[in-house]
Amino acid sequence: MNKFPKLWCNLLLGTLIGSTVMVGCSSPQVEQHAAVHELRYQSYPGLVSLPELAQDLGYLGDIKLSYVGSVQGGPQDLLTLVAGDVDFAGAFNGAVVKVIAAGLDVVPVVASYGSDAEQNVGFYVLENSPIRSARDFIGKKVAVNAYGAHYDFVVKDYLARHGLTEQEIRQVELIMLPPVSSEQALRNGQIDIAVFSGILEKRALKTGGVRSIFKDIDLYGPFTAGSYSMRGDFIQQNPEVARTFVSGVAQAQEWLHRTPKQQIIARMESIIEKRQRNENTVLIPYYTGTGVHEIGGVQKDQDFAPWVKALEQEHKLKPNQIDVSRIYSNEFNPYATTQQLKGI
Repeated sequence: MNKFPKLWCNLLLGTLIGSTVMVGCSSPQVEQHAAVHELRYQSYPGLVSLPELAQDLGYLGDIKLSYVGSVQGGPQDLLTLVAGDVDFAGAFNGAVVKVIAAGLDVVPVVASYGSDAEQNVGFYVLENSPIRSARDFIGKKVAVNAYGAHYDFVVKDYLARHGLTEQEIRQVELIMLPPVSSEQALRNGQIDIAVFSGILEKRALKTGGVRSIFKDIDLYGPFTAGSYSMRGDFIQQNPEVARTFVSGVAQAQEWLHRTPKQQIIARMESIIEKRQRNENTVLIPYYTGTGVHEIGGVQKDQDFAPWVKALEQEHKLKPNQIDVSRIYSNEFNPYATTQQLKGI
């Protein structure tokens, strides 16, 4: 792993998560002979992640998940991973590319979520809002879950594609809010534009009074948007643990693909009730899928190539500086073919 100077670390943190939380940039060395029996992680309250589902289905074997807290967004999760405070992190692939481009020791190991007709990212306003086009975003407040993450990237790309200059885009105020709070903030008039995805979108539409301006699939079509990552040094020192984790998540993806929706909902409600984190299950009935169509969440170049190209266009990466095919690894995914395997 490239050791990162503290100044660069702070700059990267400011760019990716825009908060005052600071973590160390160099990953602590994992003890060569220490047996790993649990994986530390963060997740979103009121929702069930793929690793949590995999554990409940028995796909993680004797590896236990250890919950360390809720997460604000992918960039924060990635930087917590780099600091050594969690053992895997889920994030938008654009954020993953940024971290890797910065020289940090992160390896995407299995796809986590995507966007399709059922599960996507939509930018919504109140039904009577005057906002109808990209230019109407100027001077308005848009809620995003984290700076440098999926919602942040998509709204800026949308505005740029519709002719706004960099100066005009900077006049759009991004407000960081947890996704579960955005609908109420929109209805209260605290923000002008909210981002709804999957479960949260279905709930907002059922309540009514909102309309969509655009969705991420309008820009990119259906695509795999995010992945679970682990540190490279952790993988090298604990390959069987990594294999168990990836295999379990991949099997959980396939369980979701073949299981009737009502059974999925019942299982997720049961998981939330059993873990006793003072949550409720009101969002679970709106479950829409993960948006990942590749069998077992197998990753491919196209999952990362658009975000590498975007960084090149922004002159944050030199052309061909990063080999997209070496960003990720399918080594531990049992659904990957020999031709799809990528080295770490």
